[in-house]
Amino acid sequence: MLKIKRLYRFILKTFLPLLFMTFMICLFIVLMQFIWQHIKDFVGKGLEISVLAEMFFYAAASMVPLALPLAILLASLMTFGNLSERFELLAIKASGVSLIRIMRPLIISITIISIGAFFFQNNVLPTVQVKMWSLLYSMKQKSPALDIPEGVFYNQIEGYNIYVKKKDNKKNMLYGITIYDISKGAENAMIIVSDSGSLKFTDDNQFLFLTLESGESFENLKAQEATTTIVPYRRETFSRKEILIPFDAGFNRIDESTMADKYVGKNISELKHSIDSMALIVDSIGSKIGQELKTASYYNIIERSSSAPVSNQKGTLSNFDLDETYSAASIQQRENWTNRALSKARNIKQEYEFKSYRANEQKNLIRRHEIEMHKKFTLSFACLIFFFIGAPLGAIIGRGGIGTPIVVSVILFIFYYIIDNSAYKLARDGVWEVWQGLWLSSAVLLPLGIFFTYKAVNDSAVFNKDAYRNFFRKLFGRHTSRVVEMKEIAMVEINKSELLKKVKHIDSLCEDIQKECGNKIQNFIAYWQKGYNKSLIDELRDNIESFIEYAQYSKKRLVVLKLMDYPIIRNLLLYYPCKNKKIGTLLALILPLSIPVYIIGIYEQKLLRQEFALIRKTNKEIITIIEKEYKDEL
Repeated sequence: MLKIKRLYRFILKTFLPLLFMTFMICLFIVLMQFIWQHIKDFVGKGLEISVLAEMFFYAAASMVPLALPLAILLASLMTFGNLSERFELLAIKASGVSLIRIMRPLIISITIISIGAFFFQNNVLPTVQVKMWSLLYSMKQKSPALDIPEGVFYNQIEGYNIYVKKKDNKKNMLYGITIYDISKGAENAMIIVSDSGSLKFTDDNQFLFLTLESGESFENLKAQEATTTIVPYRRETFSRKEILIPFDAGFNRIDESTMADKYVGKNISELKHSIDSMALIVDSIGSKIGQELKTASYYNIIERSSSAPVSNQKGTLSNFDLDETYSAASIQQRENWTNRALSKARNIKQEYEFKSYRANEQKNLIRRHEIEMHKKFTLSFACLIFFFIGAPLGAIIGRGGIGTPIVVSVILFIFYYIIDNSAYKLARDGVWEVWQGLWLSSAVLLPLGIFFTYKAVNDSAVFNKDAYRNFFRKLFGRHTSRVVEMKEIAMVEINKSELLKKVKHIDSLCEDIQKECGNKIQNFIAYWQKGYNKSLIDELRDNIESFIEYAQYSKKRLVVLKLMDYPIIRNLLLYYPCKNKKIGTLLALILPLSIPVYIIGIYEQKLLRQEFALIRKTNKEIITIIEKEYKDEL
């Protein structure tokens, strides 16, 4: 008997109820979206509850491919978010269990679900879709339920407009009835006015039986007197009149075999067979058109299909100069020939466009079949991808409940849906290959799942604000002003020689950097392969900070105030974008990204050169101040 470890049972008991709950919620949401899209086909038709329930069942089953990946994403996020928020995940890791091992039972479960989703797509969904679309089409064909309102013209009966002033539902009576009968055309309209009447269906629900009391009717008779200019009409006064109006009130289901032959009603083997058959038709059509083009003869000049010698052919080109004949003809003849040639060319073009229409139609059907075949695999793969995004992301975020997981899930799923829907349309229209369009969303999200899983396994701080803030500060650090205050208590003894020694060393370093960097802008290749000397810049920065830290204990106020003129040299990656020459060359080849980085980088290098000049100027001024303030020292 297979025994499941206690940890695995705990993870499964946490995950599976959440998966069931989120799946039902997601299925309900997508089902409501479907109902909203087709609400006009359900409402006002007088459909029975059993028919609507059957329709909603088939619609819910067909929505499983859309709801299942979202449910897996949300359930995995909530599961590991709850474990992390309650520090249960931390306790399990502290006992020596890795995240991959914690995820192992869920990986097996999701794999089984993915395999089941494939068989559902291949064996169950085609039957469900056939029944759903057949039932939906039958609903669309059903006439609306008869509900004639008061004081408004009712036009839901084809060929008739009925106006009722007042109704008595208890007695099933209508009062103040006006009927416009245009079933025979507007020119042969009949108008019936009646004080009261009753309305009911025939036993077969195919006709309305209308009994009118005390009224008049007016009818044009133009169809009977078509030769006269005056249109005769007939007027009738009646005390009781019975009218039979065609109105099919029954619900008739269409034959499902028609829909079963569509691409939505086929499994993989049937799709492959249909694709091969249609590809053979397309090839035969193309071969036939190509053969016709090879053997076609135009204007009876050359009969290429004839096996007779060229000298005996009718209308041969031997000793015939077309340019000379055209030049010798009159203007009218030239115009006639040109018009005939254009007309002939247009007719030939239309003829072959019509012949190729069937081939294009078959190609569109082939794409539809290929799309349906790829869909049977993309659902299973999407389930796996969304799990490997949701589980590690929940562990990283560390927030459970239904707040943050729902927000993150909706954002990710909208991102997936936009990519998937856009790529699907491009594949359907033949702009992209079918496999490119159907697998693009999976190809985009797969690296995201690998990234989150890697970061979660290594406990990386993916959503640490300080880490991203430090990175961008290092890349695009802002200029900040230096603030130096005099120390009331001197921790070190300041002497003139030490100050001058440090300042002169800073000046020599700055001079060396200026000589190496030069005053010109680095070219594109030099910038990416070399940049500025990082070690010299770091050494200069360290010496400036060391000098300021030492000199701020000086009791000479002018010396301390002058220290604030030293710029703070930033440690920007834009000064030296790449340490490795080969990698720098490779980055330089990525032109859409490397060019804007180069433009920003040379601007930052220009500011750095200005800082070097400011440092050297400050060095000279501070040397003068030191010589003056410490003139009494040896």
